[in-house]
This record gives sequence, C-alpha cells and structure tokens, in this order.
Amino acid sequence: MEEKYDRIGTNYNRTRKSDPYLFGRLYALLNPSINNTYLDIGCGTGNYTSQFANKGYQFIGIDPSEEMLKKARRQNQKSTYILGKAEHLELATASIDGIIASLTLHHWQDLNQGFSELNRVLKPEGTMVIFTATPNQMKGYWLHHYFPKTLIDSIAQMPSYEHIDANLQANGLIIVKKEKYNIRPDLQDLFLYSGKHNPNLYLDPNIREGISSFSSLANAEEVRTGLEALNNDIKSGEIHKIMTNYINDKGDYIFIVVKKNETPVS
Repeated sequence: MEEKYDRIGTNYNRTRKSDPYLFGRLYALLNPSINNTYLDIGCGTGNYTSQFANKGYQFIGIDPSEEMLKKARRQNQKSTYILGKAEHLELATASIDGIIASLTLHHWQDLNQGFSELNRVLKPEGTMVIFTATPNQMKGYWLHHYFPKTLIDSIAQMPSYEHIDANLQANGLIIVKKEKYNIRPDLQDLFLYSGKHNPNLYLDPNIREGISSFSSLANAEEVRTGLEALNNDIKSGEIHKIMTNYINDKGDYIFIVVKKNETPVS
C-alpha cells in the first residue's frame, strides 16, 4: 500500500485537488471549532487538511505514504503530518475533537482495528465524517461497460455500508446521519467516477494515474481496449446511450456522520 501511493503521489496533486463543494460538506458535517484539534486520516497530499488549516483549524494529517506527506508538508506548514495508519495511531487517548476520513476506508487493512483506534483517540463528544463509495453505489457506474474487471476489482476492496455500520457499532460508534453525493460536473478532485458527466476525462493518462483503480488494480489490456471503445463511443455519440442506461438513485458516493455511542459496548 505504501509503495503504491508513493508511486501515485509523484503527480497526485495534478489531478486530485480539493473540491470546493466536497470541502463545504466536510466542513458543515464536521462543524469544527477553532480551539479544537482534528484528524484527517488517510490525508494523502493534505489537500483537504490544508483547506481546514487555511480557515484557522488545527489539524493532524496521517497517511502511510511518505511521498504523499512530503507534498502535504510543502503546501501547508500550519498542520502536523505523521506517517502512519488508521489501525495504529501514535496519538493520546481522547485527544482528538473530530475526524475526517475521505476515500480511505478501502485502503485500510483492518476496518475493525481502524475504527477501534479512531474511537480511542476521539473525545466523547467528538464527530467523525466519512466520505466513501459503497459497492452497491459503484454497481451503478457506467464505467462497468468499458472496464468490467477493473470495476469488479475496485468494488471488491470497498466495504459495504452494512459492514461499515457493523464495525462502527462493534467499536462504540454509531451513525447519526448519512448523505448521498452525486458527482457534480465541476468536480475538481478527479477520483474514480469524476468523469461521470465528462467521459473525456478518462482519456487523459494523467487523470488515470491519480485514480488507484486505474493505476494499480487495472488490467492493462482491458484498459487499452476499454479506452479505445470509449473514445469511439464519444466520437459517435453512443456514449450518451450507455450513460443513460446506468442512471439510478443510489448516489455515487456517501457521507457518513458518526458519533460516540453513549451506551457502552458489551
């Protein structure tokens, strides 16, 4: 995992920028206070950490990739960045007022241990905001038409909503709110389904390099043939029919807001 993101991290900021709308939702759902301390787990190059820091909030960013953290430190000296993983946090118990976990759960080796550690460091009144995609949502991506194995591999690593919920509850955490997110045409953080409305994005190798499903999981031959078919369908207009066939109401991603459970876990 570290090696994968050390490689991706080389040009990561070229396409994975902080998106204003997503930052706005993270901000609103976390509802931070200036004098408190917050954690960005799986912070990557710190794009969202930096946005909070620029507003005066105290953030610690943790990521397993030193290459990612080098970039995070260069762009933002106001936050503290630590090499580490969700499952093993070198932070004091009940020292964190709130947590954001954006597009990171699928990279954890042990969801149960990760939530156990986050619960340990989170203060009793703290809030955690998770941004992720569920397998059920990802089955509705039109990318399946062109890259079926790539999407199957990507879905296989994503924890289901039910699995997330069960592991949260097992560690004294409860979901208090969930909010669907549908890709907006002006999205600036170009992750997996960022090209939902603009399929031309996937023809750019720089954009694919910043998406782990293409840069690490993808079958090279499938990507080559899939891109060729996609390019042909864009030129002919057939892509619009394909995209229409995948319209659904599941949402493309989801925000999950979590609080400490006041009832002790037996």
